[in-house]
Amino acid sequence: MSIFERYLTLWVFLCIIVGVILGQTIPAPFHWLGGLEVAKVNLPVGLLIWVMIIPMLLRIDFGALHEVRKHWRGIGVTLFINWAVKPFSMALLGWLFIRHLFAPYLPAEQLDSYIAGLVLLAAAPCTAMVFVWSRLVNGEPLFTLSQVALNDTIMVFAFAPLVALLLGLSAIVVPWDTLLVSVVLYIVLPVLLAQVWRKLLLARGEAALQRTLDALGPVSISALLLTLVLLFAFQGKAIVEQPLVILMLAVPITIQVYFTSGFAYWLNRHFGEEHCVAGPSALIGASNFFELAVAAAISLFGFESGAALATVVGVLIEVPVMLSVVYLVKRSQGWYEKA
Repeated sequence: MSIFERYLTLWVFLCIIVGVILGQTIPAPFHWLGGLEVAKVNLPVGLLIWVMIIPMLLRIDFGALHEVRKHWRGIGVTLFINWAVKPFSMALLGWLFIRHLFAPYLPAEQLDSYIAGLVLLAAAPCTAMVFVWSRLVNGEPLFTLSQVALNDTIMVFAFAPLVALLLGLSAIVVPWDTLLVSVVLYIVLPVLLAQVWRKLLLARGEAALQRTLDALGPVSISALLLTLVLLFAFQGKAIVEQPLVILMLAVPITIQVYFTSGFAYWLNRHFGEEHCVAGPSALIGASNFFELAVAAAISLFGFESGAALATVVGVLIEVPVMLSVVYLVKRSQGWYEKA
């Protein structure tokens, strides 16, 4: 892991502090940046999201989809968790914690928006950091690659309808035009551009691709951190006035990670899949494509929305919680292989 990845949680905390301070002391520049919108899509953040997403998508080889048949049980488990369990269980957890248990302590006008942010977070399977998690648990690289490629392919078609369905069930009005624009801007176009760029780099050899990936890694993380500064500059007032909001939003997200990863891990063991596949399967099943979730939340509900804040909380706890899952997967290998 690079220094950016290893200490991502620290950088996120620092960005929260910097964003809140800047938003409270010099609010005018951030209000101006927030007003730079086209079709409800903020242009500065849209550019930063592309800088985040494209280097990550550059790692994906969609030609690896044929490897799916070699690990069909692990693939099946992960797809089931990602698309049939995680989004719906998060909608349930959001309904339970945000609309009921924590409702008296949260701003009433933001309850729907918080739930929407949690749904957006759960509906987008991770495409980048899972490569790091897979390496840490000695995962099968071909499985990880083919699973991520398959998830990205499905996400192009399924993300918008799934989010619309779940937000509709939560009685939240779905702005279909903005949602579809978000999918095109943050999934379809980046995937196409990344694959064209990947092909051009591979024409010069694998070393050229690897050099580019190594160079873009810090740039991608830096764009994420700068986006967080902007987000928290807009969210600073709510955080200063109600710091417990962050903690309350973290509760359903944390429960979701442990539930989905544990369920996927157990299912792989039940169906006789190898540990080198079960580990990354559990991690892919639990982690989120938070870059897409943040972008979609901003596009759909705005910078200052509870949805944007909820997705940012997902970024905040992603690294420490997923590292704990990595630890549990590695420590339980002996138990797993007794089956």
